[in-house]
Amino acid sequence: MSAAFDLTSEDLMVTDGDIAVTNLESVRRRSWSRFFQDPLRDGVAEAVVEHEQLTSQFVGDISALDRIEFLVAELVQADAASARTALIQAKTASMMHRFDDARLFLARAETGGASTDDVQHLLLNIDQACGVNPHKVLGARRRIANRYNRLADLVALGSLLADMHDSDDADKTYRRALSGYQDVSPFPLAWACFQLGVLWGELVPEPKRAHAAGWYQKAVDVLPSYAKARVHLAEIYLSDGRLSDAEALLRPIVAIGDPEVNWRLADVLSAQGKFVDAEAQMEVARSGFESLLGRHLLAFADHGAEFYAGSGNDCHRALHLARINVANRSTRRAFERAYDIAISAGNTAVAAELLSAMRKGVGHAVNAEASFE
Repeated sequence: MSAAFDLTSEDLMVTDGDIAVTNLESVRRRSWSRFFQDPLRDGVAEAVVEHEQLTSQFVGDISALDRIEFLVAELVQADAASARTALIQAKTASMMHRFDDARLFLARAETGGASTDDVQHLLLNIDQACGVNPHKVLGARRRIANRYNRLADLVALGSLLADMHDSDDADKTYRRALSGYQDVSPFPLAWACFQLGVLWGELVPEPKRAHAAGWYQKAVDVLPSYAKARVHLAEIYLSDGRLSDAEALLRPIVAIGDPEVNWRLADVLSAQGKFVDAEAQMEVARSGFESLLGRHLLAFADHGAEFYAGSGNDCHRALHLARINVANRSTRRAFERAYDIAISAGNTAVAAELLSAMRKGVGHAVNAEASFE
């Protein structure tokens, strides 16, 4: 079965999203089975990491990160010294935003003889995620995108352009990725639509919520289980007073265990006057965020900061997490979020510190452990 996806009068045919997720779960389990049979077999561990990453990104199963950590531990026990193990460690550390660790593992992988292309590809991803040498990264992204014209490369370029506030070029790049897509997997297609939603809903100077909602809806149409797209669309519906529509988006994904779903559902229920149910969902969200922050602090510092700056109602906790995020990845967006949180918390000293560091482009100059006035 396949579903037609209409984009600027062109039909892009992709596998039905629910079927694709079912297939992903099947191959994920098979890849684990092969790993347990022979963890050192070529490509087996890499397949597990890829399938778990897709499960985390598109299904919202956060426990995938814990399973990946288990795989790395098993792989290290079986073959700690190989370049392949170091490269997998680098990939998983980067996925969990432990970028300093990822760089160390990459250096070890390169010394051990890992593919130069693999090392440079991951290093480019890390530099972009950390806001390091953005213009150099931009040049590399443009060269790669123009050479291969692949959706993944174009979306990576579009994301960098969006972070650098070049929204028009970012929009064109994302649309180029969509128009040239010829595969049947719905995952990359939904990803590009989601990024367009983020661009127009959050990153442009004057957000266009209706435009963003259209892209989020396209992502959900292509991949109904796409939790992040549902959450972002539900936020817009909540702002527009479409409370029933927002709740309908969130209810089917509550069971996945992502605390952001519980948080947004709590906001919707509160807006409906269902305060007891809202408080129950908010407690689940708060407990869920603390559990994630305890296990994967750097991966969820930005989301935790956003939660506590909002309905989590703890501005000091929010600012602490925002500064941890800035110290770890000094992107423009990370700085801007931290600055806004500092202003909301009434901490003008930290706001000034962040503004100065942002202008200098020195994220690591911000002391995440500083005390708050």
